Amino acid sequence: MSKLPKLGFLYLDYVLRFFDESNFRGWPDKIEKVVYHWKNDKDRFIKEVKRKKIDILIGNIPATAYDTFVQIAKELPQVRFVPSIETQFPNKSKENVTLFCKKHNISDPKTWIFYDKEEGYNFLRNGAEYPIIIKRSYGPSNYGGYYVHYIRSAEEAISLLDKQKYNPIYIQEALDLKGKDIRVMLIGHKPVCAFWRVAGDGMDITNTSQGGYIDYNNIPMHVLELAVKASKAAKAEYWACDIADIDGKPYILECATAFAAFPYIRDWIGQYLMWDFSGGKFRKPYFPLFNWEELGKIDSNLLRTMRYIQFSRYTPSTDGAFFVKKKDAFDMELTDESTPSDIPNNPYKPLKLEDEIPDEVKTSSKNSYIEDEKFTFSNITLTKLLSLPSMEEELAKKIIELIEAGEIESLEDLSEYDYIDENLLSLWQESFK
Repeated sequence: MSKLPKLGFLYLDYVLRFFDESNFRGWPDKIEKVVYHWKNDKDRFIKEVKRKKIDILIGNIPATAYDTFVQIAKELPQVRFVPSIETQFPNKSKENVTLFCKKHNISDPKTWIFYDKEEGYNFLRNGAEYPIIIKRSYGPSNYGGYYVHYIRSAEEAISLLDKQKYNPIYIQEALDLKGKDIRVMLIGHKPVCAFWRVAGDGMDITNTSQGGYIDYNNIPMHVLELAVKASKAAKAEYWACDIADIDGKPYILECATAFAAFPYIRDWIGQYLMWDFSGGKFRKPYFPLFNWEELGKIDSNLLRTMRYIQFSRYTPSTDGAFFVKKKDAFDMELTDESTPSDIPNNPYKPLKLEDEIPDEVKTSSKNSYIEDEKFTFSNITLTKLLSLPSMEEELAKKIIELIEAGEIESLEDLSEYDYIDENLLSLWQESFK
């Protein structure tokens, strides 16, 4: 085999790792690891990538580090980021998802975005038709649906925003989901897993962590077609979409390269990437369409432990007869090369000089209604905690419980708990008074 590119995993301190060597089983060369340590680590990180002579850097970038990695990628023009910086643009925020859809003429719900509080409140009082959906925009995930709010009146909307201080104010029409939407995962623009997310009793939104459930059957073809269109527009090696199907018309609700996936799907992505990186010397993986209907029959507790599931193409027998194999609806493809022009402009927010400055520890108070607000334990909320670099949902909930129970009165008090990393505490401290 001719010389292969030098691979590296892009890791960040305190951030869950999507890939490791086990997902690239069979890759003959050492895969390097480069860890970004936050807080003024850009120059050191760039030097390490150059010193290790990495050709391809693999890994998702969290919203809190996206702007910094835009700058890092400019300093490493010889390195291919997978997914590309441009592909990861929708990872940063919900408004970025909206901008992405508008640029590429991809069907999405009617959306209003306000960076000015009074303009947003005026729309809620005088222009909005209820019900509406209000979302916390920052980041690719809404943490189990806890930051997607079904709003029935202007009073309810303003009360929510006064409490949560979401900025920008991100509003969508409340599509009649009839209690369900669809998650589609794609590799090389080919759907490899899809399922309905069905709301539980009394739920306004669909989310499995709040009592919903999954159904792998009868995914409409037009939904898969929209997901493929979005994946190709994003030039994404791997991609996921949440899609609403309203009377046969699909709408993108969310899309990103950052998504939860069982280990066997991460193995599939690794197989695809090895085929890509090797110029075809590794076998191109094959995933039958609707494979998820059969795999979905396996108990999820068992399915999340299964690894290295593979498929081969079916070759029918030709004993005296010739059978024409039906062509698969979607081919697995290599992605096009991303360019800076793939990033859409933001008509909702005029560009200011400070927008060009990376801020890797941006919090929800940055650019908020109260300029340069610092957190205190008297004003902290779950939303604000989740805006801190590398904060995990369960840990944020635990911290709120400790505050409400009167067991801690400052960030320093958390050092007494063995599940809190001291380096992470030091990083968070700069966001507090």
